[in-house]
Amino acid sequence: MKILFATDGDRQSDAAVDMLRHFALIEGDQMLVVTVIDMAIPMSVDVSGGYLPDTGEFEAAARENAAAILETASQKLRAVFPTAGISIDTRVLFGSPDSRIVEAAGEMHPDLIVLGSRGHNRLERIFLGSVSDSVMHHAPCSVLIVHAPAQ
Repeated sequence: MKILFATDGDRQSDAAVDMLRHFALIEGDQMLVVTVIDMAIPMSVDVSGGYLPDTGEFEAAARENAAAILETASQKLRAVFPTAGISIDTRVLFGSPDSRIVEAAGEMHPDLIVLGSRGHNRLERIFLGSVSDSVMHHAPCSVLIVHAPAQ
């Protein structure tokens, strides 16, 4: 089985790791763990005025954070499957999270994409969008969207 696991390091992603405990993965199965850095320019920046902020520091911090997220997720997954002999690789992607996850799936050809759901209400989805909803509708394979238990 090939699984693409998308994480942003939040509690919903932890719930998705917990859900994966129920999978009977065996030697030779593959898992690609991805996180996405979205470096979109905020709408409040006046690019027509000639000022474009230096994003070098932001990008360096985002890369550092992404590396930490991937390391933590891969450690948790290895703890879940200590003897299964599965391949767990990691990759940082850049761009819009929903489209980059779908593109990665197009390259990897996984059997399943696993990701957590933020649990936005209807109004939040209108303004913020929903990565899980977009991935579900555009993915080339099955998608498992995991909701974290209520706190």
